[in-house]
Amino acid sequence: MKAEKPDPRSITWTKRTVRELESGECSLGIELGSTNIKSTLVSTDGTPIASGSSSWENTLVDGHWSYALDDVWSGIQESFRNLVQTVSTDFGVRLTSVASLGISAMMHGYLAFDKEGELLVPFRTWRDTTTGPAAEKLTQLFRVNIPLRWSISHYYQAILDHEDHVPRVDFLTTLAGYVHWKLTGEKVLGIGDAVGMFPIDSSTHTYDTEMVTAFDELVAGATEKKLLDILPEVLVAGEEAGHLTAEGAKLLDPTGGLKSGALACPPEGDAGTGMVATNSVRPRSGNVSVGTSIFAMLVLDEPKKIMNSAIDPVATPSGDPVAMVHCNNGAQEVSTWIELFAEVAVAFGKFKINSMDEVYAAILAEALHGDKSCGGVVAYNYLSGEPIAQVNDGRPVITRSSDATMSLANFIRAELFSCFSTLAIGMNTLREEGVDFDALYAHGGLFKTEGVAQRLLAAALNTPVGLAPSAATGGSWGMAILALYARRGKNTSLADFLAEEIFGETEKRVIEPVAADVEGFRVFLERFTNGLQWASGAAQAIPNVNSTNRTE
Repeated sequence: MKAEKPDPRSITWTKRTVRELESGECSLGIELGSTNIKSTLVSTDGTPIASGSSSWENTLVDGHWSYALDDVWSGIQESFRNLVQTVSTDFGVRLTSVASLGISAMMHGYLAFDKEGELLVPFRTWRDTTTGPAAEKLTQLFRVNIPLRWSISHYYQAILDHEDHVPRVDFLTTLAGYVHWKLTGEKVLGIGDAVGMFPIDSSTHTYDTEMVTAFDELVAGATEKKLLDILPEVLVAGEEAGHLTAEGAKLLDPTGGLKSGALACPPEGDAGTGMVATNSVRPRSGNVSVGTSIFAMLVLDEPKKIMNSAIDPVATPSGDPVAMVHCNNGAQEVSTWIELFAEVAVAFGKFKINSMDEVYAAILAEALHGDKSCGGVVAYNYLSGEPIAQVNDGRPVITRSSDATMSLANFIRAELFSCFSTLAIGMNTLREEGVDFDALYAHGGLFKTEGVAQRLLAAALNTPVGLAPSAATGGSWGMAILALYARRGKNTSLADFLAEEIFGETEKRVIEPVAADVEGFRVFLERFTNGLQWASGAAQAIPNVNSTNRTE
């Protein structure tokens, strides 16, 4: 057989990539998600070159959802090591330097350090719903919604609870801010993540001074520290945020193979990287990010005060105002069931698993064959509390009417609809507040199986949903693009940089909602909403295993 001629474009790209790798011209993005830590390396035009990942899980520590800081670094190192190995295997190059880098992580939560830089209490994540009294008081004080997961809610709740560590707090930050600090020595934060620590003034791109004064007056006597003394400095996309130090390089690569000196861009939250990854940073654009949590981001024409607990006032990485609908519970329960089905198939010897992507594709596709309203099957994906649904603590629940059609197709369709239900409740509230948008663009691993989650999300939100080719690449690619922008985008806006330099003529595959699916979801959501009180009661009836005395 005659050998095929190699594609000359591919050869050119490979040669250029090798040259950029050897000269250290590439950009690195690292994102610490809820279940995975992922590193992505991109070329000077934003094309992904290699990636690496590491898995981790949150745990309940003294009633708070948390991750150990040792796991932060072991996960980052494994992720980066896997990336380096991929570069070596695919291109024959030992990666020793990068031109720029950026850190992203799941947003908000509470990381409090003393003046020696020691962590005062275990990391409290966005998933915590223990800050209700603080969030309610601050919302009333500021006249703007302050969500339970925001850092200021955690801090004020610690003050209200008279926690011993409060007087020793010298620095508060998010997970992305913490990692960036250790890599560069800089206590800074990108504005899209900073707005989840404390409200931002869109006109000045820094913390709202009137609210800062009001907070300092509120807590006078409880702490001697002024709020601005313990918060990170706020930066916007494109600004320099320090450089990788020798100590930071050793944290990324304990072998000593990585050189210091890379330019660091402002660290961001996963919402900001989602907006970048879907090219959704202009006014009237929006995106949906589906992972362990699920949230929608709608970029506003101008700041809009919305006093509604379902809507968070946040910002793009450039500081433009955004209305956010954030749900604590996303696709994790879907993943749990699919993995269980895979175990069952293997146990019966009916299925040989080559990759989990194949398993997801096979099972998710069944959802399109189910009854439009799931045949009477209703699922609740609440692993933790869900503020929008006013559920304080979560337990995943499956129920069905006595005459329901219990099939795999209906079951997996119900799980997917459950994943989107709370978001739909929040989005309906957003529409009632007069926030409008042209279309939504989605990203996350759930969309690797083409045409399933995208179609059902379009039905749930009754709006067109688009996917870009980058939809399943995750926020680490978006963070790498922000790192690239810090090097190359000084003379252009982030929106123009993305549109002209990164996405260009990239086709976005848009699906219109199907009327039958929309009606099916309406029926499902009515059942879902009617059962919320019952689902909420499951948390009181069934305590977590770790809160009981186990004898097995």
